[in-house]
Amino acid sequence: MAAVFNDMPRFLDVKEVSDYLNLNEKKVYALVSEGRIPGTKVTGKWMFPRELIDRWMLESSHGGLLADRLLIAGSDDPLLYRVALNVARDTGSRGLVSYTPTGTRLGLDLLQGHRVDACGLHWGPSNESHLRHPALLSQYSGHRRWVLIRAFRREQGLIVNPELFGPGTSAEGLLKGRLRWAMRQEGAGAMRFFLETLAHHGVTAESLNRTATALSERDAAACISLGLADIAPGARGAAAENGLAFVATGWESFDLALERGIYFRKLFQDLVARIKDAETAQLAQRLGGYDLSDSGALVWGQD
Repeated sequence: MAAVFNDMPRFLDVKEVSDYLNLNEKKVYALVSEGRIPGTKVTGKWMFPRELIDRWMLESSHGGLLADRLLIAGSDDPLLYRVALNVARDTGSRGLVSYTPTGTRLGLDLLQGHRVDACGLHWGPSNESHLRHPALLSQYSGHRRWVLIRAFRREQGLIVNPELFGPGTSAEGLLKGRLRWAMRQEGAGAMRFFLETLAHHGVTAESLNRTATALSERDAAACISLGLADIAPGARGAAAENGLAFVATGWESFDLALERGIYFRKLFQDLVARIKDAETAQLAQRLGGYDLSDSGALVWGQD
Protein backbone atom coordinates (compact mmCIF):
# COMPACT_ATOMS: atom_id res chain seq x y z
CA MET A 1 0.00 0.00 0.00
CA ALA A 2 2.86 2.40 0.82
CA ALA A 3 4.32 1.81 -2.63
CA VAL A 4 0.98 2.70 -4.18
CA PHE A 5 0.84 6.01 -2.29
CA ASN A 6 4.45 6.79 -3.21
CA ASP A 7 3.45 6.47 -6.86
CA MET A 8 0.61 8.96 -6.49
CA PRO A 9 0.95 12.26 -8.39
CA ARG A 10 1.97 15.53 -6.74
CA PHE A 11 -1.52 16.94 -7.30
CA LEU A 12 -4.50 14.83 -6.30
CA ASP A 13 -8.14 15.02 -7.35
CA VAL A 14 -11.04 14.43 -4.96
CA LYS A 15 -11.09 10.66 -5.50
CA GLU A 16 -7.33 10.35 -4.98
CA VAL A 17 -7.49 12.44 -1.78
CA SER A 18 -10.38 10.26 -0.63
CA ASP A 19 -8.26 7.13 -1.13
CA TYR A 20 -5.15 8.74 0.35
CA LEU A 21 -6.89 9.81 3.57
CA ASN A 22 -9.31 6.86 3.70
CA LEU A 23 -12.31 9.22 3.65
CA ASN A 24 -15.40 9.12 1.48
CA GLU A 25 -15.62 11.74 -1.26
CA LYS A 26 -18.55 13.54 0.37
CA LYS A 27 -16.38 14.16 3.43
CA VAL A 28 -13.61 15.59 1.23
CA TYR A 29 -16.10 18.00 -0.34
CA ALA A 30 -17.31 18.97 3.14
CA LEU A 31 -13.75 19.75 4.22
CA VAL A 32 -13.32 21.86 1.09
CA SER A 33 -16.51 23.85 1.73
CA GLU A 34 -15.36 24.54 5.30
CA GLY A 35 -11.93 25.68 4.10
CA ARG A 36 -10.27 23.05 6.27
CA ILE A 37 -8.24 21.19 3.65
CA PRO A 38 -5.62 22.85 1.37
CA GLY A 39 -6.77 22.76 -2.24
CA THR A 40 -7.47 24.89 -5.29
CA LYS A 41 -10.03 24.84 -8.07
CA VAL A 42 -8.53 24.47 -11.56
CA THR A 43 -10.90 24.74 -14.55
CA GLY A 44 -13.81 23.73 -12.35
CA LYS A 45 -12.03 20.77 -10.74
CA TRP A 46 -10.67 20.60 -7.19
CA MET A 47 -6.99 19.68 -6.95
CA PHE A 48 -4.92 19.12 -3.80
CA PRO A 49 -1.09 19.36 -3.55
CA ARG A 50 -0.04 16.13 -1.83
CA GLU A 51 2.78 17.89 0.05
CA LEU A 52 0.30 20.32 1.63
CA ILE A 53 -2.09 17.47 2.44
CA ASP A 54 0.76 15.78 4.33
CA ARG A 55 1.61 19.01 6.21
CA TRP A 56 -2.07 19.58 7.01
CA MET A 57 -2.36 16.11 8.52
CA LEU A 58 0.78 16.60 10.62
CA GLU A 59 -0.41 20.00 11.83
CA SER A 60 -3.79 18.52 12.78
CA SER A 61 -2.23 15.77 14.88
CA HIS A 62 -1.73 16.06 18.66
CA GLY A 63 -2.30 19.81 18.77
CA GLY A 64 0.00 20.44 15.81
CA LEU A 65 3.65 19.68 15.24
CA LEU A 66 4.20 23.35 14.36
CA ALA A 67 3.33 24.57 17.85
CA ASP A 68 6.79 26.15 18.02
CA ARG A 69 5.79 28.61 15.28
CA LEU A 70 3.70 31.78 15.30
CA LEU A 71 3.40 33.59 11.97
CA ILE A 72 1.37 36.81 12.07
CA ALA A 73 0.24 38.80 9.03
CA GLY A 74 -2.42 41.43 8.38
CA SER A 75 -2.56 45.00 9.62
CA ASP A 76 0.52 46.88 10.74
CA ASP A 77 0.98 48.34 14.21
CA PRO A 78 4.14 49.65 15.93
CA LEU A 79 3.09 48.40 19.38
CA LEU A 80 2.28 44.88 18.16
CA TYR A 81 5.56 44.87 16.23
CA ARG A 82 7.54 45.47 19.42
CA VAL A 83 5.50 42.92 21.36
CA ALA A 84 6.26 40.31 18.68
CA LEU A 85 9.97 41.22 18.84
CA ASN A 86 9.98 40.71 22.61
CA VAL A 87 8.26 37.32 22.34
CA ALA A 88 10.75 36.28 19.63
CA ARG A 89 13.66 37.38 21.85
CA ASP A 90 12.32 35.47 24.85
CA THR A 91 11.64 32.37 22.73
CA GLY A 92 15.13 32.33 21.24
CA SER A 93 15.96 29.29 19.15
CA ARG A 94 13.08 27.27 20.63
CA GLY A 95 10.56 28.64 18.12
CA LEU A 96 9.85 31.06 15.30
CA VAL A 97 7.84 34.24 15.85
CA SER A 98 7.33 36.42 12.77
CA TYR A 99 5.15 39.46 12.07
CA THR A 100 4.75 40.51 8.42
CA PRO A 101 2.31 43.41 7.85
CA THR A 102 0.31 42.85 4.66
CA GLY A 103 -2.88 44.82 5.23
CA THR A 104 -6.14 43.38 6.57
CA ARG A 105 -7.51 41.75 3.42
CA LEU A 106 -4.32 40.04 2.27
CA GLY A 107 -3.70 38.86 5.82
CA LEU A 108 -7.10 37.17 5.90
CA ASP A 109 -6.40 35.58 2.51
CA LEU A 110 -3.19 34.15 3.96
CA LEU A 111 -5.02 32.92 7.07
CA GLN A 112 -7.65 31.27 4.87
CA GLY A 113 -4.89 29.55 2.90
CA HIS A 114 -3.18 28.24 6.08
CA ARG A 115 -0.09 30.30 5.23
CA VAL A 116 -0.06 32.16 8.55
CA ASP A 117 -1.29 31.47 12.07
CA ALA A 118 -2.91 34.81 12.93
CA CYS A 119 -4.07 37.97 11.19
CA GLY A 120 -4.22 41.49 12.65
CA LEU A 121 -7.23 43.43 11.41
CA HIS A 122 -9.20 46.65 11.82
CA TRP A 123 -12.17 47.63 9.67
CA GLY A 124 -13.82 50.88 10.62
CA PRO A 125 -14.78 52.71 13.84
CA SER A 126 -14.39 50.93 17.17
CA ASN A 127 -18.04 51.26 18.12
CA GLU A 128 -19.01 49.22 15.04
CA SER A 129 -16.25 46.58 15.22
CA HIS A 130 -18.51 44.07 16.97
CA LEU A 131 -20.55 43.99 13.73
CA ARG A 132 -17.98 44.83 11.06
CA HIS A 133 -15.25 42.40 12.04
CA PRO A 134 -17.47 39.27 12.15
CA ALA A 135 -19.12 40.37 8.88
CA LEU A 136 -15.68 40.69 7.26
CA LEU A 137 -14.57 37.27 8.50
CA SER A 138 -17.81 35.64 7.34
CA GLN A 139 -16.72 36.31 3.74
CA TYR A 140 -14.13 33.55 4.19
CA SER A 141 -15.12 29.87 4.32
CA GLY A 142 -12.64 29.22 7.15
CA HIS A 143 -14.38 31.65 9.52
CA ARG A 144 -16.28 28.85 11.28
CA ARG A 145 -13.01 27.73 12.85
CA TRP A 146 -11.76 31.23 13.69
CA VAL A 147 -11.94 33.36 16.80
CA LEU A 148 -11.26 37.07 17.30
CA ILE A 149 -9.05 38.23 20.15
CA ARG A 150 -8.90 41.92 21.07
CA ALA A 151 -5.34 43.21 20.91
CA PHE A 152 -6.22 46.82 21.81
CA ARG A 153 -8.07 49.91 20.68
CA ARG A 154 -6.05 52.62 18.94
CA GLU A 155 -6.47 56.14 17.58
CA GLN A 156 -6.66 56.53 13.81
CA GLY A 157 -6.27 59.74 11.83
CA LEU A 158 -3.83 61.68 9.68
CA ILE A 159 -0.03 61.53 9.93
CA VAL A 160 1.38 64.93 8.98
CA ASN A 161 4.73 66.58 8.27
CA PRO A 162 5.35 68.72 11.41
CA GLU A 163 6.39 71.67 9.22
CA LEU A 164 2.82 71.84 7.89
CA PHE A 165 1.22 71.57 11.33
CA GLY A 166 0.32 74.52 13.51
CA PRO A 167 -2.29 75.95 15.87
CA GLY A 168 -5.78 75.35 14.57
CA THR A 169 -4.77 72.58 12.17
CA SER A 170 -7.86 70.45 11.54
CA ALA A 171 -8.66 67.29 9.64
CA GLU A 172 -11.01 69.18 7.32
CA GLY A 173 -8.39 71.80 6.54
CA LEU A 174 -5.81 69.14 5.73
CA LEU A 175 -8.21 67.12 3.59
CA LYS A 176 -9.12 70.17 1.53
CA GLY A 177 -5.58 71.57 1.35
CA ARG A 178 -3.17 71.15 -1.55
CA LEU A 179 -0.93 68.48 -0.01
CA ARG A 180 0.96 65.47 -1.32
CA TRP A 181 -0.58 62.23 -0.09
CA ALA A 182 0.88 58.81 0.64
CA MET A 183 -2.19 56.65 0.15
CA ARG A 184 -2.68 53.15 1.51
CA GLN A 185 -3.23 50.11 -0.70
CA GLU A 186 -6.64 48.61 -1.42
CA GLY A 187 -7.69 46.15 1.28
CA ALA A 188 -5.87 47.97 4.08
CA GLY A 189 -7.91 48.73 7.19
CA ALA A 190 -6.41 52.23 7.35
CA MET A 191 -7.69 52.90 3.82
CA ARG A 192 -11.16 51.69 4.80
CA PHE A 193 -11.21 54.09 7.77
CA PHE A 194 -9.81 56.92 5.65
CA LEU A 195 -12.44 56.58 2.91
CA GLU A 196 -15.16 56.95 5.53
CA THR A 197 -13.39 60.03 6.92
CA LEU A 198 -13.29 61.52 3.42
CA ALA A 199 -17.00 60.86 2.91
CA HIS A 200 -17.78 62.54 6.24
CA HIS A 201 -16.02 65.71 5.05
CA GLY A 202 -17.43 65.60 1.51
CA VAL A 203 -14.06 64.83 -0.12
CA THR A 204 -13.25 62.13 -2.68
CA ALA A 205 -10.02 60.15 -2.85
CA GLU A 206 -9.69 61.08 -6.53
CA SER A 207 -9.44 64.78 -5.64
CA LEU A 208 -6.30 64.25 -3.55
CA ASN A 209 -2.77 64.61 -4.91
CA ARG A 210 -1.44 61.07 -4.51
CA THR A 211 2.36 60.97 -4.78
CA ALA A 212 3.12 57.63 -3.08
CA THR A 213 1.54 54.33 -2.12
CA ALA A 214 2.32 53.05 1.38
CA LEU A 215 1.94 49.35 2.15
CA SER A 216 1.87 49.66 5.95
CA GLU A 217 1.42 52.15 8.80
CA ARG A 218 5.15 52.49 9.21
CA ASP A 219 5.70 52.75 5.46
CA ALA A 220 3.20 55.64 5.38
CA ALA A 221 5.15 57.47 8.09
CA ALA A 222 8.42 56.74 6.27
CA CYS A 223 7.06 58.29 3.05
CA ILE A 224 6.59 61.54 4.96
CA SER A 225 9.96 61.36 6.72
CA LEU A 226 11.68 60.75 3.36
CA GLY A 227 9.95 63.72 1.73
CA LEU A 228 7.86 61.63 -0.66
CA ALA A 229 4.59 62.95 0.76
CA ASP A 230 3.24 65.55 3.20
CA ILE A 231 0.45 63.53 4.77
CA ALA A 232 -0.97 60.01 5.03
CA PRO A 233 -3.77 58.13 6.79
CA GLY A 234 -2.52 56.14 9.78
CA ALA A 235 -2.45 55.57 13.52
CA ARG A 236 -1.12 57.92 16.18
CA GLY A 237 1.50 55.34 17.24
CA ALA A 238 3.07 55.33 13.76
CA ALA A 239 3.26 59.14 13.80
CA ALA A 240 4.83 59.26 17.27
CA GLU A 241 7.35 56.58 16.39
CA ASN A 242 8.67 58.79 13.57
CA GLY A 243 8.41 62.18 15.31
CA LEU A 244 5.58 63.33 13.03
CA ALA A 245 2.45 65.37 13.77
CA PHE A 246 -0.96 63.74 14.04
CA VAL A 247 -4.61 64.79 13.75
CA ALA A 248 -7.08 62.29 15.19
CA THR A 249 -10.27 61.31 13.33
CA GLY A 250 -11.49 58.46 15.56
CA TRP A 251 -10.82 55.21 17.40
CA GLU A 252 -10.76 51.67 16.04
CA SER A 253 -10.49 48.16 17.45
CA PHE A 254 -7.40 46.19 16.46
CA ASP A 255 -8.17 42.46 16.67
CA LEU A 256 -6.36 39.20 15.94
CA ALA A 257 -8.14 36.50 13.92
CA LEU A 258 -6.87 32.94 14.28
CA GLU A 259 -8.00 29.33 14.41
CA ARG A 260 -9.24 28.10 17.77
CA GLY A 261 -6.40 25.57 18.00
CA ILE A 262 -3.81 28.31 17.56
CA TYR A 263 -5.30 30.20 20.49
CA PHE A 264 -4.06 27.52 22.92
CA ARG A 265 -0.50 27.44 21.60
CA LYS A 266 2.05 28.62 24.13
CA LEU A 267 3.54 31.15 21.72
CA PHE A 268 0.20 32.84 21.17
CA GLN A 269 -0.53 32.86 24.89
CA ASP A 270 2.92 34.40 25.40
CA LEU A 271 2.00 37.09 22.86
CA VAL A 272 -1.26 37.91 24.67
CA ALA A 273 0.52 38.00 28.02
CA ARG A 274 3.08 40.42 26.56
CA ILE A 275 0.37 42.74 25.22
CA LYS A 276 -1.12 42.90 28.72
CA ASP A 277 2.10 43.37 30.70
CA ALA A 278 3.44 46.54 32.34
CA GLU A 279 6.27 47.05 29.85
CA THR A 280 3.81 47.16 26.94
CA ALA A 281 1.53 49.52 28.87
CA GLN A 282 4.45 51.93 29.34
CA LEU A 283 5.34 51.77 25.65
CA ALA A 284 1.70 52.32 24.67
CA GLN A 285 1.65 55.42 26.84
CA ARG A 286 4.82 56.78 25.22
CA LEU A 287 3.46 56.21 21.71
CA GLY A 288 0.02 57.51 22.62
CA GLY A 289 -3.35 56.62 21.18
CA TYR A 290 -3.78 53.16 22.72
CA ASP A 291 -6.40 51.65 25.02
CA LEU A 292 -5.34 48.26 26.45
CA SER A 293 -8.30 47.78 28.79
CA ASP A 294 -9.80 44.89 26.76
CA SER A 295 -6.53 43.33 25.58
CA GLY A 296 -6.71 39.54 25.36
CA ALA A 297 -10.51 39.38 25.45
CA LEU A 298 -12.30 36.85 23.26
CA VAL A 299 -14.64 39.12 21.30
CA TRP A 300 -16.09 36.71 18.73
CA GLY A 301 -16.16 33.00 17.92
CA GLN A 302 -16.82 31.60 21.39
CA ASP A 303 -19.72 29.53 20.02
